[in-house]
Amino acid sequence: MIIKSIRQLKKITGKKVFLRADFNVPLKDGKIKDDYKIVASLPTIRYLLRYKCKIIIATHLGRPFQDKKFPPKADQPRAENIKNKKYYSTKPIALRLSQLLDKKVRFVEDCVGLKVGTEIGEMERGDILLLENLRFHKEELKNNKKFARELVYSADIYINDAFGVSHRKQASVCAVKKFKPSFAGLLLEKEILNLNKIVRPKKPLTVIMGGVKIETKLPLLKKFRGKANKILVGGALANNFLSALKYEIGKSLADKKSIKLAKKIYSEYGIIGKRKFVLPIDVVVNSKKNGLGDPKVKDISQVNKNDIILDIGPRTIRLFSKYIKEAKTIVWNGPMGKFESENFRYGTLSVARVVASRSTGIAFGVVGGGETIEALKKTKMLDYVDWISTGGGAMLTYLGGGNMPGLKGIIK
Repeated sequence: MIIKSIRQLKKITGKKVFLRADFNVPLKDGKIKDDYKIVASLPTIRYLLRYKCKIIIATHLGRPFQDKKFPPKADQPRAENIKNKKYYSTKPIALRLSQLLDKKVRFVEDCVGLKVGTEIGEMERGDILLLENLRFHKEELKNNKKFARELVYSADIYINDAFGVSHRKQASVCAVKKFKPSFAGLLLEKEILNLNKIVRPKKPLTVIMGGVKIETKLPLLKKFRGKANKILVGGALANNFLSALKYEIGKSLADKKSIKLAKKIYSEYGIIGKRKFVLPIDVVVNSKKNGLGDPKVKDISQVNKNDIILDIGPRTIRLFSKYIKEAKTIVWNGPMGKFESENFRYGTLSVARVVASRSTGIAFGVVGGGETIEALKKTKMLDYVDWISTGGGAMLTYLGGGNMPGLKGIIK
């Protein structure tokens, strides 16, 4: 494998660099709740500062065109016409980036146009300019070539450090590479090098899958059906498999399409596959979806029609822990239940602690997905895991052998 890394650039001093970052961080009342993704890109930014580059940073933030609470005005895709602009502005990120770098980061209220061109023209060596949210323009989502050309018009070099969105066919990670020499940032490079250790794993390999939708996990399940020694399934994802095996799941989260896919997976895997998949043997249930009722532990065969499964039970935790402790390579994506509720986070936090305690030396551990990382942070053991991927969906797509438009031409 060949990675076109910025390390290979010899004549970079003073160049204008368009850096596509992934600063898609959670915001509340204009304040950043978690700056993990911003911190992860700092090595790339500092590398460019060492060579006194003029750094133009672009990122997306949320999905402003799909927000039902603050819908944009119809047929007006330009940034100045978006009704929900203040809720998705990247301006708070510029402030946080300034604090982390101890250096002023200028902000401009668009990502293309005359105002942006003027700001770039006034940049001096070592200056940093953060552009407004790329997704304030529908052209970004449509991979529009004209928009992509306008984005990097003033730059000398394009750098992709946004692994988390590299599975999307969007202008700032895909079409943009047609117009400027393109390279991988240090974060993107590390993502690929670490994830490749999962593609060619040390055995035994244990894959832990949680979350909700089975279709997003399906490529990975298919890819690792021959490689994984055990696939531990929890969360709402497990409900579909349990239903496929004719277990009662009551009013638990599941859907007909996912149950059908689970049945298909079992039919394809056969007897060996059923031994490979490890499902919950006991669960924590409630009678209320909001999780405010009294939690009860039940054997999986004792769940009734009024129950809602919201976590894995203690026997399941012990069973999952056994297979995690036997592994030399561990991949985890997706919580084991409704971990945001205090009554139903024990399963997820228990798995997080075991994964962290086995990583860094004993086994090679990789964790991805926003909720999974959030759960791991609650254990205060984040630093014990070998690699925390900044892309949940992108990680699943890459490991599953799916299409990664953002990597084309950068990773060979």
